[in-house]
Amino acid sequence: MVSVLIAPDKFKGSLTSDEVARALERGLRIAAPQTRISRLALADGGEGSVAAACAGRFRRKEITVTGPTGQPVKTDVAVHGRTVLIEAAAVCGLGVLPGGRKAPLTATSRGIGQAIRYALAHDADTIVLALGGVATTDGGAGLLQSLGAVLAHEDAMPIGPGGKGLADLHTVDLTDARTALAGVDLILATDVDNPLLGPAGTAAVYGPQKGASADDVRQLDDGLRGLVRRLEATGFTEAVPLAGAAGAGSAGGVGYAGMLLGGRVCPGADYFLTLLGADELLAASDLVVTGEGSLDEQSLSGKLPVALARRASRHGTAVHAVAGRCTLAA
Repeated sequence: MVSVLIAPDKFKGSLTSDEVARALERGLRIAAPQTRISRLALADGGEGSVAAACAGRFRRKEITVTGPTGQPVKTDVAVHGRTVLIEAAAVCGLGVLPGGRKAPLTATSRGIGQAIRYALAHDADTIVLALGGVATTDGGAGLLQSLGAVLAHEDAMPIGPGGKGLADLHTVDLTDARTALAGVDLILATDVDNPLLGPAGTAAVYGPQKGASADDVRQLDDGLRGLVRRLEATGFTEAVPLAGAAGAGSAGGVGYAGMLLGGRVCPGADYFLTLLGADELLAASDLVVTGEGSLDEQSLSGKLPVALARRASRHGTAVHAVAGRCTLAA
């Protein structure tokens, strides 16, 4: 009897990874009813990360946080033991903008910090931030503020929301936010390696997707640069090196804020493969069926199907892929 592992990524805009896996299983059972089948819904840190985790060992917990434009948003986090996984896209993503109206200058990451507070209140010792798909470019300022950091005007009033608010930044104090996360393993799961600033930074590369004009991009990048300068001026010696680190520009700069709080960047695809127990399933499988909505050149840079295929090769397991479209050469 052949053992097959069905382990796809989502088909973005069409099906979740779990829905894809179930559809493939139905087809395979019709064609080869004697096959032994295991399913593993995958995620890489972007949209669908909570759903993928909860298709495995994690359970959902609904919480209410502040959305990207200040409205309350009901969202799910994934909990397993003392580990809590928070999906940034489900908190302040493009998909939760009211009416789909983009707010490139004022969208805030405050809700992510509130979700972290929930995790801390429930005794989490490991917090995973799945970073991707956000509507914000605030350098994680909202997140930091909701954890107790001071980001204030010259008159000591808190700065406004979003990247636009960073233009008024005069005083920065991260003491309370860093204290809140003392002793917690903060994992920043992302497959984005952009720095915070400059032509390859978060504003320049991802700002236009969030509705930012060329002038908006310059304003956002200037605001982020001001945040780094203010941190450096307060004696935070790591501010500049961290801004240039791979992944600092993930999720509109939430990656940078996470690094400031002691978080560590992990490649999203490989982290989730480990988290969801892929190696154990691969070792017990004769064949793997994976896939995603579009198999293309970007897939080769470490997207889930390719990361899974690399792991499968260590076990000598053959891999086939299905896709909505494939632009790769044979």
